[in-house]
Amino acid sequence: MLYKFEFRTYQRKFKRPLQTSHGIWDIREGIILRLIDENGKIGWGEIAPLSWFGSETFEQALDFCQQLPANISSEMIFAISAALPACQFGFESAWENLTEAIGNALRQDKISKNQCSGLLPAGETVLQALPMLWLEGYRTFKWKIGVTAIEEELRIFQQLIAVMDDLGDRQKPLLRLDANGGLTYSEAEKWLEACDNVTATPDLAAEIEFLEQPLAIAQFPEMVRLNATYATPIALDESAANLDRIQECYSQGWRGIFVIKPAISGSPSQLSKFCQTHNIDAVFSSVFETKIGRQAALNLATKLSLNKRALGFGTDSWFDDNQDTW
Repeated sequence: MLYKFEFRTYQRKFKRPLQTSHGIWDIREGIILRLIDENGKIGWGEIAPLSWFGSETFEQALDFCQQLPANISSEMIFAISAALPACQFGFESAWENLTEAIGNALRQDKISKNQCSGLLPAGETVLQALPMLWLEGYRTFKWKIGVTAIEEELRIFQQLIAVMDDLGDRQKPLLRLDANGGLTYSEAEKWLEACDNVTATPDLAAEIEFLEQPLAIAQFPEMVRLNATYATPIALDESAANLDRIQECYSQGWRGIFVIKPAISGSPSQLSKFCQTHNIDAVFSSVFETKIGRQAALNLATKLSLNKRALGFGTDSWFDDNQDTW
């Protein structure tokens, strides 16, 4: 069967720029896809590239869409190259959305905030942001580190733990630290020692869930060593940016936590098959996609989240609106 293919680009400005060790990100660009079958039924998809993380660029994705004919087949969709993982996800999600007979309306996800990880701003503003997210219902939080001097961040970290301790009730607040590969080995050791000290402190109503991607992708053996040395787990993120990288890390013996961003991981069907076959410990996370890509990612995450870890989709507060992108 052939499907009429249409697409439209979008830009969404962050309410405040997102700071990571990769730099500052202030505008999210992407592409909304629409497939229409012979009966007029519509399937929606989204291409949300993150080139500095390991996907194709926005320009490459746009070039790919522009060279496609007005009518495409499912065979063409499933033949998209793994070199275009965000395109793979977007087109396959649109096809699934259409063939599942959802029709013109998108299903609304039923994920509550206590099932998601709220994303905190880098730096000292985190101390005001965390209590606000707590009041909104979040109980798991993610803080970007490796952005400023480690001495300054460790000082803020101790204050943050005190804030979490004051907030803790019957459910302990969980903290994820995300370095985006921006630490040296010695800095990673300092962070893990600080995290282990929190874990070892009795009666503290705060808990460190994991340290995410402390080192660069090329330092995989060093991350394996750190994971075996400290009580605080390491989670792979940039190292697991797409399915090819996930498979490579698994084949090299990684049995720890994988942070998976479905929108840039590649084919949803192939990712599902791999995760289900190997029972990997996965945390599913956003790349600041719109509600279209978010719903497709959540559908996948709900199916594959074996350990029921909080989903990394607590990103609502980073945009001023929930704009319609078509």
